[in-house]
Amino acid sequence: MNTRSIARACTVMESRGAASAALLRELFPQSGRAHVVGITGPPGAGKSTLVAAMVEELRRRGQRVAVIAVDPSSPFTGGAILGDRIRMLQFHDDPDVFIRSMATRGAMGGLAPATHDVALVLDAAGFDTILLETVGVGQDEVDVARLAHTTVVVLAPGMGDDVQAIKAGILEIADLFVINKADQDGAARLQREMSEWDVPICLTVATRAEGVAPVVDAVAGLKGKADPVRHWVHRLRQMYAEHALARLDSGVVEEAARRVAGRECDPYTIIEGWLRV
Repeated sequence: MNTRSIARACTVMESRGAASAALLRELFPQSGRAHVVGITGPPGAGKSTLVAAMVEELRRRGQRVAVIAVDPSSPFTGGAILGDRIRMLQFHDDPDVFIRSMATRGAMGGLAPATHDVALVLDAAGFDTILLETVGVGQDEVDVARLAHTTVVVLAPGMGDDVQAIKAGILEIADLFVINKADQDGAARLQREMSEWDVPICLTVATRAEGVAPVVDAVAGLKGKADPVRHWVHRLRQMYAEHALARLDSGVVEEAARRVAGRECDPYTIIEGWLRV
């Protein structure tokens, strides 16, 4: 597929209509070769800068690279910032780099609803590495671990109590920690704090591309450690839930909610009835 065809296919995936399902069935046998790497972490850690530096390093190594940059949707307009394409304009004339910004459309967990489907399109298109940059909302951002083969959690000095606050969330999904802005005060202390986790740690100054090559090396070393069966257990559960909800007419749900609210029926009986349909 050329760049224009890939972009059109991604748009079809985001529409989530019948055409997307048909295209996914056609493309699925051609997928399964790309390494999907999730890049997550709290706001201000420098995820976008690190992603751009990783793309540059991966291209030096001859890889075709795709980036899915998920931006938050406005709670007022429903639109998204979609700023990563602006930040990565340096790659606009490279046919072996494809960047797609996606809006969360209100979804929790740091990813857009069609992220997995778009990643499958890019996999089938022959990209070697797919970098998934999440919105950066903090500890709720764990869906990336269910989609990515390898999850990189980016942190930065000066976070203080924020590190403690997110330990129960995104730190637990990390395959690799990257302490970015390592030239700033507090980097060594943060590294000591993170060493209590049995997870490799890399230090970077992404604005100067320092330490990025070791990150790419570490990510490459983790490629074969992903469990594809476990990955698809999570994905199939999510797909089943999405398809089951899509089949529920909103009027049926509203009528059921009215009956439950009026104590005419309990919710468990309602759900069991839906599952039998």
